[in-house]
Amino acid sequence: MAAVLINVEDFDNLNPYFSHNMYQALISENEIGAFRTIEPEAIRAQDGDTGINVSLTYSISAVSPDKYQTNFNINSNTGVVSVVTAIDREEMNSNVISVSIKAAQADDSVKTADAVVSVTVEDVNDNAPKFDKSNYSLTLQENFPLDAVLFKAVVTDLDQGGFMGTLQILPVSAPFSITSDGTVRVKNSTALDRETTESITFQIEAKEKDPPNHVTVAQVSVTLLDENDNSPAFTSSKYEGKVFADQTVGMLLVQVKAEDPDADANGQIKYSIDFGNNDGYFSIDEDTGNITLAKTIPLVENRILEFPLYVTATDGGIISRSSSAQVNIRAPGNSKPQFLQKVYSGSVEEEQDPGDVILRVNFLATDAELPVTLRVDTEADKFAISSTGEITTKVKLDYDEAPHNYSVAISISDGVNSDNAVVVVRVTDINDNSPVFTPSSVTKTVPEDAEVGVNVTVVPATDKDSSFNKEIRYSLTGGEGRFSIDPVSGMVSVAGALDRETKAEYNLLVVAEDQGRPARSATASLLVQVSDINDNVPKFSEAEYQVEVLETETVGTSVLVLSAVDPDEGANRRVTYSIFRQSPSSDPAVFELDSSSGTLRLVQPLDYSEEKMYTLMVQASDAGTPSLVGYSSVVVKVKDVNNNPPEFRKESYDVAVSENLASGASILTLEVTDKDEGGFSNGYFLYTNDTFDINKQGVVSLRKDVTLDRETKDSYVLQVVAVDQVTDGLRSTAQLNITVLDYNDNAPQFPAIPDLLQFPEGDYSEENPGEIFTIVPTDADLGPNGEVTVSLSSPNPLFRFTEDGTLLAVGSLDRENKDTYELVVKASDKGSPQRENITTIRVRIIDVNDNRPEFSSSSYVSSILLKDAEKGKLLLTLSATDRDVGNNSLITYSFSAGSSPYLAVNSETGAVTLTSDLADVTEDTVLVQTAIAEDHGQPPLNSTARLVVNLRLVSLVEGVAFKSSSYNFSLPENQPAGVTVGSVWASSGSDIYDVAYTMKTHTDLFSVDASGAILTRAQLDKEEQDWYILEVEAVDTRTPPTSAIAMVRVQVEDVNESPWFSREVYKASVLSIAPYKTPVIHVKASDHDVGEEGQLVYSLSADSPYFDVEPSSGLVYVVSAVGLAGQQAQVEVKATDPRGLEATTKVEVAVQGGASSTDMVVISLNQPANAVEKKVPQLEKSLGSALGWTVDIIEVWSDNGGASESRSLRAAVKTLVSFISVDGREVVSSEEVTKKLQSQSDAVRAELVKVFGDGLQFDLEMKPQSPASDDQAVVIALGVLLGLSMLGCIVAVALIIGFKRTQKHQEDSDKESFDISQHAEGYTNWSQKIPETSEQTKQPEDEQQRTDRKAAQWDKQADDDWTVKMDRDSHSHPVIKDVNKTSECF
Repeated sequence: MAAVLINVEDFDNLNPYFSHNMYQALISENEIGAFRTIEPEAIRAQDGDTGINVSLTYSISAVSPDKYQTNFNINSNTGVVSVVTAIDREEMNSNVISVSIKAAQADDSVKTADAVVSVTVEDVNDNAPKFDKSNYSLTLQENFPLDAVLFKAVVTDLDQGGFMGTLQILPVSAPFSITSDGTVRVKNSTALDRETTESITFQIEAKEKDPPNHVTVAQVSVTLLDENDNSPAFTSSKYEGKVFADQTVGMLLVQVKAEDPDADANGQIKYSIDFGNNDGYFSIDEDTGNITLAKTIPLVENRILEFPLYVTATDGGIISRSSSAQVNIRAPGNSKPQFLQKVYSGSVEEEQDPGDVILRVNFLATDAELPVTLRVDTEADKFAISSTGEITTKVKLDYDEAPHNYSVAISISDGVNSDNAVVVVRVTDINDNSPVFTPSSVTKTVPEDAEVGVNVTVVPATDKDSSFNKEIRYSLTGGEGRFSIDPVSGMVSVAGALDRETKAEYNLLVVAEDQGRPARSATASLLVQVSDINDNVPKFSEAEYQVEVLETETVGTSVLVLSAVDPDEGANRRVTYSIFRQSPSSDPAVFELDSSSGTLRLVQPLDYSEEKMYTLMVQASDAGTPSLVGYSSVVVKVKDVNNNPPEFRKESYDVAVSENLASGASILTLEVTDKDEGGFSNGYFLYTNDTFDINKQGVVSLRKDVTLDRETKDSYVLQVVAVDQVTDGLRSTAQLNITVLDYNDNAPQFPAIPDLLQFPEGDYSEENPGEIFTIVPTDADLGPNGEVTVSLSSPNPLFRFTEDGTLLAVGSLDRENKDTYELVVKASDKGSPQRENITTIRVRIIDVNDNRPEFSSSSYVSSILLKDAEKGKLLLTLSATDRDVGNNSLITYSFSAGSSPYLAVNSETGAVTLTSDLADVTEDTVLVQTAIAEDHGQPPLNSTARLVVNLRLVSLVEGVAFKSSSYNFSLPENQPAGVTVGSVWASSGSDIYDVAYTMKTHTDLFSVDASGAILTRAQLDKEEQDWYILEVEAVDTRTPPTSAIAMVRVQVEDVNESPWFSREVYKASVLSIAPYKTPVIHVKASDHDVGEEGQLVYSLSADSPYFDVEPSSGLVYVVSAVGLAGQQAQVEVKATDPRGLEATTKVEVAVQGGASSTDMVVISLNQPANAVEKKVPQLEKSLGSALGWTVDIIEVWSDNGGASESRSLRAAVKTLVSFISVDGREVVSSEEVTKKLQSQSDAVRAELVKVFGDGLQFDLEMKPQSPASDDQAVVIALGVLLGLSMLGCIVAVALIIGFKRTQKHQEDSDKESFDISQHAEGYTNWSQKIPETSEQTKQPEDEQQRTDRKAAQWDKQADDDWTVKMDRDSHSHPVIKDVNKTSECF
């Protein structure tokens, strides 16, 4: 029998593979080179054959999108992928590029592996922001309202995330603002005045917030369009003309002229005579304003005919504006000269220069052939009259020193006839005199204890002027707040506490100022001297004096000089000293005190043995009335003489201390006494020792730089000498014995231990331990401090120490698991505190042959084509390992008995080879053999493995593989679950094996069936995720099975989705009298689509004559609801996306009737209209609280004043508010509301102040009444004109409304041009609910309905703020107002 050694060689039958199917890489745009990061690790592939490991070649197989194919490169040897041409992220549709890479065997390019590198191109801020236009040019109506939108500037940025930064208007003074979304709004509407500036140019700056902070600027040019916002203004408020006897038809009497700064037709003026030309005597040129005589006027002798004409100037605006002026035409007949009044009155200020005009008297003088003479008959030295009747001064008049009134007689004469009149001239005072103080300097004295409020003096002033000019108000400067002055009487009084010792006098300045305009003033000085009172107690220099006196001092010795001071003056500060108590007392007293000098003297001898200290109570009294006394004390100490030696309490001291006594610690105190004064307090100790110290108090301590060590010295003896004082001190001696006790201050010490302790592996236990080594430590301390035990620092299940220090093995030791143990050994003494030492020992486990050889696989498989078979050909190599070492790990390979004759194995290498060329094998054959691996240990151990060799005639394909390593599929979004995405296919390589598929990723959304078809498990939404990367695994039924993974990319395609409304039905209410474009409610639809697909257009499903909807916003508004009063109306609104998908909702509108203009009340507030609009809810609540009814505000608008007022004058704020009041379900009449507003005006104002603040004023707006006139014809004429004007306005309004109903689809600009029902500024609440008594209209408005309605009103208000302005001059012209109309008629 012979042994056959077969060496099995690896066969190249497996494809290479990548470590991962998918890699994630990052690189910045515009960057070239290797990727900055790649996850989960660097790209690497290897040969699937273990023993061959053929080198691989890397390449890029595809790039998606393919236009980036040339941007990437891969190192064919290392597999490192890099970017060779920079990529611009802004040119990419997606920032992810898929790079498919391949690894092929160098010797067989058919054997490949595939992987995908998903490259994310990161954005770099390399693009500046860009406006949709570089220049914006637009036109804008002047007076555009505050916060109204001009346009929206769209800013884009090609970088990721779009534009992220700030927008601002430059310069900041421009009357516009911009929001973060680019919306440009009006910031200052008053600056939008075309008459001041016709165009405005500014810039919009877009600045990025991230570096490098690109900045882009767009130019904006705004051209202001004219609005008819200026009424014609006459150059004079009154014109005069005359008709003389030589009158001719067509002669020019006077020219009126008006100016209008508006442009074009808005500034073109037409003139007309509106009133006073009843007889047709006059005519006016409508273009020039020339008033001429139309027919001859019959003059009347001795009488002047007056014709008051009212001329109107009207501009050419679509809604015209106008103003009026009065023209007075006089037609005098032949008459004698005469004054038109008998008494004239005038006034003149005093001190005016001569020639100052006082007044002009009117007179009649029609005969041109006889000139008239005007003369002053009385007071001619002071007054003169001109030929035109002007009364002037000839001298300066003085109100203060002369008469206040003059009666001046004047006359007129033509030489034949004359007339007289009187002019009463009143001289008015001016503030031409300053106040005068007499005297101008005052000195007063006040005691320092004067109370606050005490009068000091009056400093009066006089003024020669009158009235307010002579009223004087006083004020005070200086005085540090200690004085005040009555502003009317001039009385100066004390205002704060005075203290002469702090300040003895005050210099004050009294100011007198009159109440004239401008005011005049004068000053006077006031010196206030503060007089002394005895308010300070004498004060000793010390609260307590201390002095030492030897008991041997002689009588009469000066012991101490006391001192006390008093800050008062004179007698109040003279001090007298005295002793009022001595302790202990004696008779006679031991000390005396000089009353004037304060010197303390000894008057009796001292004895230390009798008294050691005296305490004297002393006092200092001033000479004031009453006298004040200060106190102090004097402590006199009697000093002794030294004559007694010190004494120790013991002759010998014994003490024991621990050797760990801290440096500087005290041991004991030596008690020493001395009968002399102070005892041993001044004594000290003498000794010789460099270990211990003794301080002056006798405390014995260890020196601070010394420590004790019992092991070095265990006892000390000291001789100590006590000396009671430094000079001539007395002394005594004692002995100090110190014993040092042991302290556990030494740690145990280990003996020498071998660096490595060797011990064989084995199965040890507590019952069968193994002794390894014995350790005996030492300790220099005594007793328990020196007794040492050895242990492991932490319990170990494998080792422990015995009490004598022997290390035992008490657990199983397996070298193959661990061959070296490091043990931390602890040696501990039994002292307190315990000391220990730690060392580390190493135990190496010696090998024992206790492990069998182990094959690398339980079975080995190799295949070979018979045509390739030859003797000695390597099929594969067996590999086994043995965990033992040395000879125990050496392995010999062999086959079991009955081995195949075709195979041989090498006993040393395990190589399995063929023994022949297999020429006799003619079909596929499987050779099965048992291989044996045996070690060289004693005794030897072995193991076996199964060897399978496939002899094939045709093919060697083994293992499962996909037809393609990657697949790409797509499907539309929102498909139902179960839709087939696509199919994959894998082959097992043999018909005898089956293949099963498994989904490895996104298993919640996708599945794969047995045929390889990929199905959806749920609907997919592109808006949530548009790409999915799946991994599908194929596994065959081999033993062991083989597997392969394919990558599947699934793209979700967008599908247009229908919009939808949040509510099926919207409910709202509106008044039947609401005008065109009144907001009803906002409807809102949503669309999941993105971009243009999500832009919705709103419309009505069917045309309605009553309502319509804005296409972009969804605002439902009124067309005409008059015919629906008291009814329920319904319209259907639809929202349509750009591809025609739509959604619908219903809007139910309750049209309320039952309220009319007669129920409305109008009040005015001195608040800006925009401020009132913002507080409409609070205003309703406050009015309701004051009136006791529910208040609904209908309209808020600004009253800009009369037509003749200038722009600056119209800035005076006045806002009109119309409202109705409801009591329960009934509307309260305007008459009842008006009465209550008048009767409760204080309560109403108090409530309104809570809303608008203290400056609030309100008025009840009434229709203006025509002024009374003596001329009944004027009254009748005005009434007729007013009636005709009202009738004309009503007809015009009716025509305009009818026109609007037929033109509801015209452009908004046309509607606004003719819509006289809207105001230029204001809030209009036409949809306010008005309760009615009919059952049909008693439906309550729910909360949502009210909220929607209010929101629609305010949104619409912002849109309508630019509506054509209406002139509301309620003072100059009659104004016809209705609840839904505000217009002007003349």
